[in-house]
Amino acid sequence: MDEEIKQEEMQETSLDSQQEVVESEDFEAKYNEMKNEYLKVFADFENTKKRLERDKDQALEYAYEKFAKDLLPTLDALNSAKEAAKEHEAISQGIVLVMENLLKTLEKYGISEIPTDGDFDPNLHDGIMQMPNPDLQDGQIAQVMQKGYRYKERTLRPAMVAIVKN
Repeated sequence: MDEEIKQEEMQETSLDSQQEVVESEDFEAKYNEMKNEYLKVFADFENTKKRLERDKDQALEYAYEKFAKDLLPTLDALNSAKEAAKEHEAISQGIVLVMENLLKTLEKYGISEIPTDGDFDPNLHDGIMQMPNPDLQDGQIAQVMQKGYRYKERTLRPAMVAIVKN
Protein backbone atom coordinates (compact mmCIF):
# COMPACT_ATOMS: atom_id res chain seq x y z
CA MET A 1 0.00 0.00 0.00
CA ASP A 2 2.82 2.38 0.76
CA GLU A 3 4.25 1.59 -2.57
CA GLU A 4 0.95 2.42 -4.30
CA ILE A 5 0.76 5.74 -2.51
CA LYS A 6 4.32 6.53 -3.54
CA GLN A 7 3.54 5.66 -7.17
CA GLU A 8 0.43 7.86 -7.11
CA GLU A 9 2.40 10.70 -5.62
CA MET A 10 5.05 10.29 -8.29
CA GLN A 11 2.40 10.30 -11.01
CA GLU A 12 0.82 13.42 -9.54
CA THR A 13 4.23 15.10 -9.34
CA SER A 14 4.91 14.12 -12.95
CA LEU A 15 1.52 15.51 -14.03
CA ASP A 16 2.12 18.71 -12.06
CA SER A 17 5.51 19.26 -13.73
CA GLN A 18 4.01 18.56 -17.17
CA GLN A 19 1.24 21.03 -16.43
CA GLU A 20 3.82 23.60 -15.31
CA VAL A 21 5.72 23.13 -18.59
CA VAL A 22 2.51 23.62 -20.60
CA GLU A 23 1.59 26.73 -18.55
CA SER A 24 5.12 28.07 -19.00
CA GLU A 25 4.92 27.54 -22.78
CA ASP A 26 1.50 29.23 -22.91
CA PHE A 27 2.85 32.14 -20.89
CA GLU A 28 5.89 32.47 -23.16
CA ALA A 29 3.76 32.33 -26.32
CA LYS A 30 1.38 34.95 -24.92
CA TYR A 31 4.34 37.10 -23.84
CA ASN A 32 5.94 36.91 -27.32
CA GLU A 33 2.60 37.72 -28.98
CA MET A 34 2.07 40.78 -26.78
CA LYS A 35 5.70 41.85 -27.24
CA ASN A 36 5.29 41.71 -31.05
CA GLU A 37 2.05 43.65 -30.84
CA TYR A 38 3.75 46.29 -28.67
CA LEU A 39 6.65 46.60 -31.13
CA LYS A 40 4.23 47.06 -34.03
CA VAL A 41 2.26 49.76 -32.20
CA PHE A 42 5.48 51.48 -31.15
CA ALA A 43 6.79 51.42 -34.75
CA ASP A 44 3.47 52.86 -36.02
CA PHE A 45 3.68 55.59 -33.39
CA GLU A 46 7.27 56.46 -34.40
CA ASN A 47 6.31 56.51 -38.10
CA THR A 48 3.34 58.77 -37.41
CA LYS A 49 5.51 61.07 -35.31
CA LYS A 50 8.12 61.33 -38.09
CA ARG A 51 5.44 61.92 -40.75
CA LEU A 52 3.82 64.70 -38.70
CA GLU A 53 7.21 66.32 -38.12
CA ARG A 54 7.98 66.15 -41.86
CA ASP A 55 4.54 67.58 -42.73
CA LYS A 56 5.05 70.42 -40.24
CA ASP A 57 8.49 71.23 -41.67
CA GLN A 58 7.12 71.17 -45.21
CA ALA A 59 4.18 73.40 -44.25
CA LEU A 60 6.57 75.94 -42.73
CA GLU A 61 8.93 75.73 -45.69
CA TYR A 62 6.15 76.39 -48.22
CA ALA A 63 4.14 78.87 -46.12
CA TYR A 64 4.43 81.64 -48.75
CA GLU A 65 3.16 79.54 -51.65
CA LYS A 66 -0.41 80.89 -51.65
CA PHE A 67 0.84 84.45 -51.29
CA ALA A 68 3.25 83.91 -54.18
CA LYS A 69 0.45 82.56 -56.42
CA ASP A 70 -1.64 85.64 -55.62
CA LEU A 71 1.20 87.91 -56.80
CA LEU A 72 1.52 86.31 -60.24
CA PRO A 73 -1.30 88.38 -61.86
CA THR A 74 0.45 91.54 -60.59
CA LEU A 75 3.68 90.45 -62.27
CA ASP A 76 1.74 89.73 -65.48
CA ALA A 77 0.13 93.19 -65.37
CA LEU A 78 3.52 94.85 -64.87
CA ASN A 79 4.95 92.88 -67.77
CA SER A 80 2.04 93.93 -70.00
CA ALA A 81 2.44 97.56 -68.90
CA LYS A 82 6.15 97.39 -69.75
CA GLU A 83 5.33 96.13 -73.25
CA ALA A 84 2.64 98.76 -73.74
CA ALA A 85 4.89 101.60 -72.55
CA LYS A 86 7.79 100.86 -74.91
CA GLU A 87 7.06 104.06 -76.82
CA HIS A 88 7.37 106.15 -73.64
CA GLU A 89 10.90 105.65 -72.39
CA ALA A 90 10.46 107.20 -68.93
CA ILE A 91 7.33 105.17 -68.13
CA SER A 92 8.93 102.02 -69.49
CA GLN A 93 12.03 102.51 -67.33
CA GLY A 94 9.89 103.11 -64.24
CA ILE A 95 7.94 99.91 -64.81
CA VAL A 96 11.17 97.97 -65.40
CA LEU A 97 12.57 99.28 -62.08
CA VAL A 98 9.40 98.30 -60.20
CA MET A 99 9.48 94.82 -61.77
CA GLU A 100 13.18 94.34 -60.96
CA ASN A 101 12.63 95.35 -57.33
CA LEU A 102 9.62 93.08 -57.00
CA LEU A 103 11.48 90.13 -58.58
CA LYS A 104 14.49 90.67 -56.28
CA THR A 105 12.21 90.66 -53.25
CA LEU A 106 10.44 87.54 -54.45
CA GLU A 107 13.76 85.77 -55.12
CA LYS A 108 14.80 86.55 -51.55
CA TYR A 109 11.89 84.35 -50.45
CA GLY A 110 12.53 81.56 -52.96
CA ILE A 111 10.23 82.67 -55.77
CA SER A 112 11.89 82.74 -59.18
CA GLU A 113 11.08 82.89 -62.86
CA ILE A 114 11.17 79.61 -64.77
CA PRO A 115 13.87 79.77 -67.46
CA THR A 116 12.47 79.55 -70.97
CA ASP A 117 15.63 79.45 -73.03
CA GLY A 118 16.56 76.08 -74.46
CA ASP A 119 14.63 72.84 -74.51
CA PHE A 120 11.00 72.29 -73.54
CA ASP A 121 10.54 70.65 -70.11
CA PRO A 122 6.97 69.40 -69.46
CA ASN A 123 7.56 69.76 -65.70
CA LEU A 124 8.20 73.50 -66.04
CA HIS A 125 6.58 74.51 -69.33
CA ASP A 126 3.10 74.26 -70.77
CA GLY A 127 3.36 73.84 -74.55
CA ILE A 128 0.28 75.50 -76.02
CA MET A 129 1.28 75.44 -79.68
CA GLN A 130 3.90 74.32 -82.15
CA MET A 131 5.53 76.51 -84.75
CA PRO A 132 8.29 76.19 -87.35
CA ASN A 133 11.56 78.01 -86.76
CA PRO A 134 14.56 77.19 -88.97
CA ASP A 135 16.96 78.81 -86.46
CA LEU A 136 16.02 76.39 -83.64
CA GLN A 137 15.86 72.60 -83.27
CA ASP A 138 12.72 70.57 -82.71
CA GLY A 139 11.63 70.60 -79.05
CA GLN A 140 13.17 73.97 -78.24
CA ILE A 141 11.13 76.91 -77.00
CA ALA A 142 10.38 79.39 -79.78
CA GLN A 143 8.19 81.92 -77.98
CA VAL A 144 6.98 82.66 -74.44
CA MET A 145 3.31 83.59 -74.10
CA GLN A 146 3.22 83.79 -70.31
CA LYS A 147 6.10 83.60 -67.84
CA GLY A 148 6.14 80.77 -65.34
CA TYR A 149 7.27 80.89 -61.73
CA ARG A 150 8.61 78.50 -59.10
CA TYR A 151 8.52 78.62 -55.34
CA LYS A 152 11.64 76.79 -54.18
CA GLU A 153 11.27 73.41 -55.90
CA ARG A 154 7.54 73.64 -56.61
CA THR A 155 6.08 75.03 -59.81
CA LEU A 156 3.61 77.80 -59.00
CA ARG A 157 2.62 78.22 -62.61
CA PRO A 158 4.25 76.63 -65.67
CA ALA A 159 5.47 78.94 -68.41
CA MET A 160 3.16 78.94 -71.45
CA VAL A 161 5.35 78.48 -74.51
CA ALA A 162 5.36 77.71 -78.22
CA ILE A 163 7.56 74.77 -79.18
CA VAL A 164 9.55 74.42 -82.40
CA LYS A 165 8.28 71.76 -84.80
CA ASN A 166 10.03 71.88 -88.19
